Amino acid sequence: MPVIKELARTFQAFEGYSSPHIRSMGLTPVQFDVIATLANQAPMTFKELGEKTLISKSSLTGVVERMVQKGFVSCLDNELDARSQKLQLTNQGQKIFEKVFPAHLSYLQVAFDRLTPQQLHDIEKSLQCLHSIFIDLPKESK
Repeated sequence: MPVIKELARTFQAFEGYSSPHIRSMGLTPVQFDVIATLANQAPMTFKELGEKTLISKSSLTGVVERMVQKGFVSCLDNELDARSQKLQLTNQGQKIFEKVFPAHLSYLQVAFDRLTPQQLHDIEKSLQCLHSIFIDLPKESK
């Protein structure tokens, strides 16, 4: 299907534009995703973080462990479930977010400024529609 090819090509082009900028600020794209997701939020479990990011569960554990070692993220006891922990940004992680996130949004804005407000609206609505279709479809069991 042509739409699948274009969606994949668009994502690859976005990553090719976005990732080098994130790396130039000292983060990997995955670290940026975690920091942006945890910022200004209540602490969340690994499961919640995995659902809100594009990071697989198997990769998330290692990423978070390295971010804890760097002092960006801290783990808290989960008072509702002793088998899991909650994650939150440390003060250092919050400072990184406050520096990197606005800079990256400004960087991305250069690309989005090439679209009219109507084009942005149409793209957003089309992506929301596509998303809802996939969410509503039954999952195939393995």
